[in-house]
Amino acid sequence: MKGLTPLFMCFLVYFGQAQVLDLELFATGLARPVNIKHANDSRLFVVEQEGTITVVNDDGTLQAQPFLDIRSKVYDIGPIGDERGMLGLAFHPNYATNGYFYVNYIDNSENTVISRFTRDAVDPTIADPNSELIILTISQPFSNHNGGDMHFGSDNFLYIATGDGGSGGDPQDNGQNTNNLLGKILRIDIDNTANGNNYAIPNDNPYVGMVNRREEIWVYGLRNPWKFSFDRLNNDLWIGDVGQDDIEEVDLLPAGTSGQNLGWRCYEGSVVYNGAGCPPVNELTFPVAEYSHFASGEFKCSITGGYRYRGTSYSSFEGLYFFADYCSQEIGYLSFNGSTWDMTLTDFSGGNWTAFGEDTNGELYVAGINTGRIYKLFDPSLNTNDEFMSNLNVYPVPAKSELTIDYSLYSPLKIEYLTLYDVSGKVVNKTAVTNDQFQKLDVSSLAKGYYFLKFKSRSAETLVKKIIIN
Repeated sequence: MKGLTPLFMCFLVYFGQAQVLDLELFATGLARPVNIKHANDSRLFVVEQEGTITVVNDDGTLQAQPFLDIRSKVYDIGPIGDERGMLGLAFHPNYATNGYFYVNYIDNSENTVISRFTRDAVDPTIADPNSELIILTISQPFSNHNGGDMHFGSDNFLYIATGDGGSGGDPQDNGQNTNNLLGKILRIDIDNTANGNNYAIPNDNPYVGMVNRREEIWVYGLRNPWKFSFDRLNNDLWIGDVGQDDIEEVDLLPAGTSGQNLGWRCYEGSVVYNGAGCPPVNELTFPVAEYSHFASGEFKCSITGGYRYRGTSYSSFEGLYFFADYCSQEIGYLSFNGSTWDMTLTDFSGGNWTAFGEDTNGELYVAGINTGRIYKLFDPSLNTNDEFMSNLNVYPVPAKSELTIDYSLYSPLKIEYLTLYDVSGKVVNKTAVTNDQFQKLDVSSLAKGYYFLKFKSRSAETLVKKIIIN
């Protein structure tokens, strides 16, 4: 990775509507979801920014009682909201036996707190809110760029993303300063303690024993790594780093490598931002992909990093890295062409995407902070029943006043009913299927935009198609 220069970086960026990717509504009723994790079981745990964690069961229903509620400890973001609040969650690799999990939040003093909580001793479906053990605190000079994501690596160490401290343009030069913890990915050992801290430093961290270097640092030169993840197949580290004025970037660090300088504030993506006092270009590691705020399509502003797909349901997704943009509401993926990463972006207009999640089987989900909805990613060209997928046609797309559903290739008729949802998950039409080969659906009263048409067969199979009303 080191030694790449912007001059020789080449990315083929394609912005299109290729229907390799689609979304299926999975859960509703969440309040400002910003993080999705699992605890090696069938549930999803959703961090809500105001200071709660809600459990989503495998059927999409919500557990009535929050798993954790620490709103009294978390900075009150108010009705408008900002970048603070509770931001991150990670379950200890031995959570099933020790009940430990870790949260990342901005406290009432407006600083970052990394804490351990413990599962309730009596009721394992909830946590003990009084079990907090503070692991690490980081002073925040400004209100924005707090990072917040956390993951345990395959090495059982905790990795923590921190932003550059905020404002704009990194005025304190925190990203390039290895003597503080801002603008970094940190790596700590939470199973041991040392030097009066509730954690220890892994012996192979890159700056162990060095003067004027914080030993917690794994990589540096980041602006606001809002979301990062590990490839569960090979342990590569993927980072979606939010840009300043124009460029959003994706960084890829091979498993086991550390100490990389990812360039901020010297570079925004692969373009010089502020070159004063910067190291030689050959000492920097540049992104494997990037996009401009003003590229084709909707205006873009903030990348939400995701995951490289390693699930089993969709072979066409294998190896794709999924991400999204908060402003354009596009969801994209990177695919490796043998030398560089190609980019595809699709507009879903289903929410300001703030988090991807990976379940225990490697299937992927995405959350919209403004809708409180979680969607599951799927490939609309695939289905467990190939006949169900290939023999069902819906047209025209886009539609103006009427949709036609073509059942002519079904004999006998197998579809029981169809349901039309808007992008917020609200049911706008539920219709029993007629015995006719062609069924008409009146959509003339619907607002322009994206909708999801869900079919349910008599054998309980489901199929979802994205519909555009124009």
